Amino acid sequence: MCKLNIFDKTSFILVLIGAFNWGLIGLLNFNLVNIISLGYPLVQRIIYVVIFLASLNLISLMFRCNIVNSKNY
Repeated sequence: MCKLNIFDKTSFILVLIGAFNWGLIGLLNFNLVNIISLGYPLVQRIIYVVIFLASLNLISLMFRCNIVNSKNY
């Protein structure tokens, strides 16, 4: 079992929010990030970049915890 720090836990939450937003866009054509940012494009870009960085952290977490190279299946 791999120990998660606060950045890893925050990354999970941010990526889940991002996935939820994409689901809302696909199903209902409703962009939650647009609502949160009040339509400011710079704020939207910052939110998307933060979610992107969180996803990169989760990819590195997979390698740190040997999830990718695990032979337990």
